[in-house]
Amino acid sequence: MDRLARNLDDLRKLVIFELVPKKITVKFLTEGLTFSGKTDPMSKLMLSVMGSFAEFERALLRERQLEGIALAKQRGAYKGRKKVLTPEKIKQLKTLLKKRESKTKIAKALSVSRETLYQYLNRNKIDQ
Repeated sequence: MDRLARNLDDLRKLVIFELVPKKITVKFLTEGLTFSGKTDPMSKLMLSVMGSFAEFERALLRERQLEGIALAKQRGAYKGRKKVLTPEKIKQLKTLLKKRESKTKIAKALSVSRETLYQYLNRNKIDQ
C-alpha cells in the first residue's frame, strides 16, 4: 500500500477516484482489502486507516534515515563522491583552454565527460 502512493491523499485519490470508477479492482493482499465497483464506508475507513499507518511508517523511516546520515557525516564517513577534476587536471584544463582546443578534445585528454567539463567551466565562470 505504501508503494502505491506517497501519502494518504494520493492513495485515496488513486484508488477511490481514479481506479475504482474505471471498474478496476484493487486488491491489497497484505491488508486483505479489496476495492471494486462499489466501495462501502467500512472499506473507505480501512483504506484511510491503513494508508495513515503506511504514511506514518514512511515518515519514521525517513526520519531515521536522516539521523543516520547526520551521524555518518559527523564520523566523516559520508563525504560524497570524489572530485574528478583534480588540481593537476584543472591546470591542464586551463592550459588547453588557452590553446583554444575543442571541449571534446579537452574532455578526452582529462578523462572526463563533456558534461563534467561544462559544469566545471560554468560553476567557476571560466571563459569558454
